[in-house]
Amino acid sequence: MARDTGRPLRADAQRNREKILAAAVRVFTEEGLDAHFERVAKEAGVGTGTLYRNFPTREALIEAAYRNEVARLCEAVPELLATMPPQEALRAWTRRFIDYATAKLGMADALRAVVASGTNPYAESHELIQAALTSLMNAATAADAIRTDISPTDMFAALAGIALTSAGPDQREQAERLLDLTLDGLRPPPQAPAN
Repeated sequence: MARDTGRPLRADAQRNREKILAAAVRVFTEEGLDAHFERVAKEAGVGTGTLYRNFPTREALIEAAYRNEVARLCEAVPELLATMPPQEALRAWTRRFIDYATAKLGMADALRAVVASGTNPYAESHELIQAALTSLMNAATAADAIRTDISPTDMFAALAGIALTSAGPDQREQAERLLDLTLDGLRPPPQAPAN
């Protein structure tokens, strides 16, 4: 990981770090383990010195890029819930989940190399994603917008299944259809008319 001095980064340094992480996801997704630091730096619009100051090793960069994708996915929940009805927030978040899964799939070889080096980039990611999904589902349940008999664990399993079968960039239409099918299945059953 990048050195942690305990101090927050300056605004320009934080922007550079974010650009590097976004570029790393794109480059490692496209080129896998053959990706060069110079390409990541160029894609991010920073010098290689800036990249190495933030991420002294390939493994540190890959791990940080992956963890950043998890953080972006999870940190989107409060804004989604603040700006749209809970069921729409859940729908929007599931699209972001597929974006995350597509990036993870594209970086699979690079992530395996990080694991082989003795680091676990996946530590805590499942729990963070599960907590984000639970928040969304709790809000939708409270609004009577989804069924109460489907747990966040069940929904995560459904999303993971969609990601395993349809997270490739060329499978996005199929992923969207499967998400719609899954989300339609969350709708509460119609109320029986009162006699």
